[in-house]
Formats: sequence, C-alpha cells, structure tokens
Amino acid sequence: MDLAPLPQYLMSQPLLALALAAMLVILLGGALRHLSPRFGNFVRALGNIGLLAALVLTVLQVARVNQGLDLSLPGLGMPVQEVSGTETRVPMDEDGHFWIRARVNGVPHRFLVDTGATLTAIDPGLAAEAGAVVQSMRQPVLLRTANGTVPAQLATLHEVRIGNVLARDLDAVIAPGMEGTSVLGMNFLSRLASWRVEGQTLILVPHHPQEAGDRASNPA
Repeated sequence: MDLAPLPQYLMSQPLLALALAAMLVILLGGALRHLSPRFGNFVRALGNIGLLAALVLTVLQVARVNQGLDLSLPGLGMPVQEVSGTETRVPMDEDGHFWIRARVNGVPHRFLVDTGATLTAIDPGLAAEAGAVVQSMRQPVLLRTANGTVPAQLATLHEVRIGNVLARDLDAVIAPGMEGTSVLGMNFLSRLASWRVEGQTLILVPHHPQEAGDRASNPA
C-alpha cells in the first residue's frame, strides 16, 4: 500500500488531521502513564482537548452550511453571514433561468440563481480576482463533477452586492471546473427576509435597509 500521498491528503483535511493527531496523543499519554502517571494523564488530557476541538469545529461547519442554522463565531474564523438592502427584482433570462450580475468584493461577475444548491459556488478565477479568503481550517466540500468527485475549498466572500442587496461574509465553495459560471445558493437566499418568483421576475427582499447599489439584471 502506497502511503506517500497520505501527508498531502491530511493537509487537505485539517479536521481529520487534528482528530488523528489527538488520538495519537491520547495513546501516547496512556503509554506514558506506566512511567509517570501524572505526566501521562496530562498528555491524555491534551489529546482529549484536541479531539473535542475537532468535534466542535466539525459541528460548527455542519451548522454553517445548514439553511436553518448559523452557529459560527467570528472568533473561530467563521464570521456571521449577513444580508441587507432593499427589494431587488431580477427578470428571467431567455433560457428560463435567473441570472444575476453581482459584484464580489467589487469585481463584477455573473451568477446563476440555483435554489437546489446548498452553498454559493464560485469559479477559481473569480476567487483569485476577488481575493476570496480560503478557510484553511474548515473541511473541504466534496463536489461531484463530470470527472468524478473532487474536494473543493470553502472560502468567505467579504462583500457580495446584487442590485440593492448587500451580503457580507458569505460562505462560498471554490468549485473546480466552473470557469466563467458561478452559482448563488440557498445559504444566500435563506438569509433574506423573503424571496419569491412572480411571473418571470425573481424578487429578493432582505431584512434591513441598505443604500442602493447597481441594479441587478440578467446579463445580456
């Protein structure tokens, strides 16, 4: 069995690496108890703390991507996601979808509104240009693509402006193979006061008033 790729894999799975390291520390503490019970117990306690930290961070990440929960804390590198502004109307495109022209950290980009997507997804080019902050301590998301399942990094978008709607510290997944197309998911829509479709118009209504920005529309 080739173990050469293991270190690289663990680097891409920080929470798994933390849990495994904590378990090794616990085992080491158990072995040291025969030589020095007090020191062995101390080492085991450190391992238990590490294991508990991995569990808490995993729970927070699951809560983060759940549409009904947002238990993350700014101190853990996962700022509270906020959406504010006034009502924005988006007309349906000729292809039957709602396309939105948005600005991500000031960079203009085209988004497809997808109510079936749990998370907002951006292409790697936009992530680099807009300076998306990769959350290295959060577990990568596995995405199914035409080339199989691939890990995708989670990131934070400091500001996403769509017409009169402004989203701050929005979670997004950097999706390989999505060059030129990004998806606005339910982690954005579920934090609005309401959203609905009337005829061929998507209406976004956030919670708090916000100065009007560029009007959202379906790009030509």
